[in-house]
Amino acid sequence: MGKMKRILKHLLSGRWQVYRMFPTSAMRRIEEAIRESERLHDGELRFAVEHGLEWHQLWHGVSPRARAIEVFSQLRVWDTEHNSGVLIYLLLADRDVEIVADRGMHARVGDEAWRSICQAMEQHFRRNEFEEGVLAGISAITSLLQHHFPAAPDNPNEMRDAPVVL
Repeated sequence: MGKMKRILKHLLSGRWQVYRMFPTSAMRRIEEAIRESERLHDGELRFAVEHGLEWHQLWHGVSPRARAIEVFSQLRVWDTEHNSGVLIYLLLADRDVEIVADRGMHARVGDEAWRSICQAMEQHFRRNEFEEGVLAGISAITSLLQHHFPAAPDNPNEMRDAPVVL
């Protein structure tokens, strides 16, 4: 996609699109899926969705991955006792999903597993199945984390489970 086309796409997007794709009922189901997921493993999941980037970010070519890493830091997903935070970031204007995992998670799971989950979610998004895509991603991440990081008996909830709209 050309630079100007991408800039226009982002500038014409708005928060209203997030709420159209993810009404309140969908956000509640995503929050509940995160809560249920975290009972099964020692990971901490966050879901953040952003309608589009600001013009200056676009002009400087900020990629969805770079923005996801920035959001990972802003939301302090890295700030867990066992380095077990995982961010699912959706940049709606690009229909791009990025998963950023803390070093404790990433070292055991690896790039290919995260990339595979992102691709499966993006397939749902191309069909305008936004809630289903996010729930499928949470389910796939849950399976991975159950295997690599099973829940400890004293598994605290270190982060809010509610989705974040940026």
